[in-house]
Amino acid sequence: MQLETLNVSLQDHIATVRLNRPDKANAMNAAMWQDIRRAFDWVDAQPEARVAVLEGEGRHFTAGIDLSMMMGLAPQIQDPCDGRTREALRRVILDMQDTLTSLERCRKPVLAAIHGACVGGGIDLICAADMRYCSADAYFSIKEIDIGMVADVGTLQRLPKIVGSQGLVRELAYTGRRVEAAEAREIGLVNRVFDGREALQAGVHEVAAAIAGKSPLSIRGTKEMLNYARDHSVADGLNYIATWNAAMLMSEDLTQAMMAGKATPSFRD
Repeated sequence: MQLETLNVSLQDHIATVRLNRPDKANAMNAAMWQDIRRAFDWVDAQPEARVAVLEGEGRHFTAGIDLSMMMGLAPQIQDPCDGRTREALRRVILDMQDTLTSLERCRKPVLAAIHGACVGGGIDLICAADMRYCSADAYFSIKEIDIGMVADVGTLQRLPKIVGSQGLVRELAYTGRRVEAAEAREIGLVNRVFDGREALQAGVHEVAAAIAGKSPLSIRGTKEMLNYARDHSVADGLNYIATWNAAMLMSEDLTQAMMAGKATPSFRD
């Protein structure tokens, strides 16, 4: 898949989506916001892709939103009517939110492999992934507070459900302080910390390969159920999984897994 700001590849059922503006620390410009959504819509639609790995080229995962993009917003939304100008800005924000929600909406699990800086919009981005892993040199910051704005594309909504502490999220959001890799692991922001970038890539691809070997239908259903359960009551979640499995349980994947015994089952995409 050819995109302006990302490299996307697919091998052994693993799609790798790499942020590719290394000379700008992978700052998220207007083109990248659109490319991210295109990439994960493609992963979702591509039968051979069973899992995705999101990583960054160069020294840093991402420096967050490109400030030149923010500075260029005013002329794009300007209207003689103040109400229409503000309506246009709201639509821009909603569109950016939808870009990151594309990771969550993608039926295949998304694993974020983070090295170096992951700040501002980068936090919004990784919070929409299924799991996060980092190298020992990684650091994180909800940087929006330092430029006089409220983080508005997912961090404040998703991060509390990842780390499980309102107090901690408020501290990070109010201060913008830097969270090093060890603390990120301690608070549950990342699943694991690897010694370096090569170890990070190898370790995350090992996890991705394990996921790719499972029933694709069951993996997609498991992601759907986990996302639903996070945002609904236990009773609602139980009701939904009953309906889901009434429709999906009796699949050829189930038969393959049951008949494989000690052998490794093989599943269709």
